[in-house]
Amino acid sequence: RRGNIYFVETTTGEKVMTPFGLKMRQLRHQQSMTLKQMAHLLSVSPAYLSALEHGKRGTPRKGLIHQICGLFHLIWDDAEEIFMLASLSHPRITVNTAGLTAEATELANRLAQSIDTMPNKTIVDLLHHVKAAQKQHTVKE
Repeated sequence: RRGNIYFVETTTGEKVMTPFGLKMRQLRHQQSMTLKQMAHLLSVSPAYLSALEHGKRGTPRKGLIHQICGLFHLIWDDAEEIFMLASLSHPRITVNTAGLTAEATELANRLAQSIDTMPNKTIVDLLHHVKAAQKQHTVKE
């Protein structure tokens, strides 16, 4: 943890915070592109791009995500994935549990209070469970 910024160490030892930042870095590395080159091609500053990769900035605007998709020739599922990752990458979120059960409010509060000290395995397990529940709920609709 550095200030209010939380870093997760990946299996490759990279330190990133958001799913979007990790994906953007992977795309850049696959093309052997430096951060400075990518920033120039997108007409943004290298500092801003670095902040996105490291989770120090919030969700990028849709126009920039479209530019990134164009830069890396992402279409269909790949483009949809990067938009979804961006929507799941805001470093400071608010969970509104008004009107939900007491258990939902307790869960949100306990998660907020302890996520910064949880082992990554616990976080991965919880994430897997939530994704499975979302998938099951979507299938029923």
